[in-house]
Amino acid sequence: MRTLSDNTLPYRHNKQDRHHGDMLHLKEWLGGLAFTIFLAAAAYGLALLPGFNRLGQMALAISGAVLYRQLFGYPEQWRKGIQLASKQLLRFAIILFGLRLNIGTVLQQGWGLLLQAAVVAVFAIGLTIWLARRLKADFSLSLLLGVGTGICGAAAIAAVSPILKSRDSDTAIGAGLIALIGTITALGYTLLQPLLPLSAEQYGAWAGISLHEIAHVALAAQPAGEDAVVMGLLAKLARVFMLIPLSFAFILIMKRRSKGKDEAAAKIAFPWFLLGFMAMSAFGTFSAHTAFAIPDSALKFLAQAATFLLAMAMVGLGLNVDLKAVRAKALRPLAAVTITSVLLSAGTLLVHLFSN
Repeated sequence: MRTLSDNTLPYRHNKQDRHHGDMLHLKEWLGGLAFTIFLAAAAYGLALLPGFNRLGQMALAISGAVLYRQLFGYPEQWRKGIQLASKQLLRFAIILFGLRLNIGTVLQQGWGLLLQAAVVAVFAIGLTIWLARRLKADFSLSLLLGVGTGICGAAAIAAVSPILKSRDSDTAIGAGLIALIGTITALGYTLLQPLLPLSAEQYGAWAGISLHEIAHVALAAQPAGEDAVVMGLLAKLARVFMLIPLSFAFILIMKRRSKGKDEAAAKIAFPWFLLGFMAMSAFGTFSAHTAFAIPDSALKFLAQAATFLLAMAMVGLGLNVDLKAVRAKALRPLAAVTITSVLLSAGTLLVHLFSN
C-alpha cells in the first residue's frame, strides 16, 4: 500500500533534478564568463609591457584565445558563458563605444571630414571586395575585413556581423587580422613621420583618415605631439560616424537579397544595439555642456570598460577559430585587405602632400 509520502517521491526527485540542472547551467554561465575575464585581464596585463603595448589589449585577447583553442581545444563545459561574452557583452560594448563619438565635434569641423570619411569607407570596402573576387577569396570574410579597414577596425566588424549573419569564426578571424594589419601599419607611420613634409595637424589628419582602429591612430600620431593626436582622433571619429549609415545600408541590402526565400532564411534581425550606440553618442554630445555632463574621469572609465568588454568578446570569438580549418581560407582575404590598406595609406598621403 502506497502512502502519501510515497506519492511525493517523484515530485521530490524532479525538484532535485531541476535544482541540480539549474546549478549546472549556472556553473556553465559563471565559468565561461570567468574564463573570458581571465584571458581578457591577462591580455590587459600584457598590453602594459614594452613591445606588447604595440599590439593592444583586443589583439592580444583574441590571439591568446586562438592559441588556447589550438593547444587545449574548446572548453565545452563553459560554452554558455563564453557565448554570452561573444554575443551579448559584445553588443553592450558597442553601445558604450558610442560615447567616444562626439557628433557635435565632428559636425563643427565641417562636412569636409565626413566627406573624406565616406570616400575612404566606400573605397576600402569596394576595393577589398573587388580584389577578393579577383583573388577568388572568401567573400564573407573579405567583406568584414573591408568594413574594418574602411570604418573602425574590430569594433566595426563586430557591429555589422549580426546584420550580415556572419559566422563567429569569420568575425573572430576578421577582428584578429584587422588588428594585426593595423598595428603593423601604425608602426610604419611612426617610422615615416620624421621624413614627411607635413605639419603635426596634417600628419594627424592623415593617420586618422587612413588607419584602422582608434588605438592605431593614437599610436601613430603620438610621436608627432598632442596636436597630431587631437586631429587624428577627430578625423577618426568622422569615420566611426560612417558606421551608422553603413549599418542601415547593409540592413536594406540583406532584406532585398532575402526576398523570395523562406521566412526563416529571410528574417533579418535588427541590430537594436546600434540604436543604443546612437543614443550614447547623442547623450555624450548634447549633455557635454549641461548639468548632466559626464565627468571626464567617468568617461575614461567607461571607455576602458568598453575596451575590456570588447576584449572579453574577442576571447569568446577567438575560441571559435580552428587554425587548421581556416588557414587556407584566410590567406587570400588577407592579401586583399593588405593591398587595400597600402593603397589607402598611399592615396590619402598624396592628397595631404598636394594640399600642403
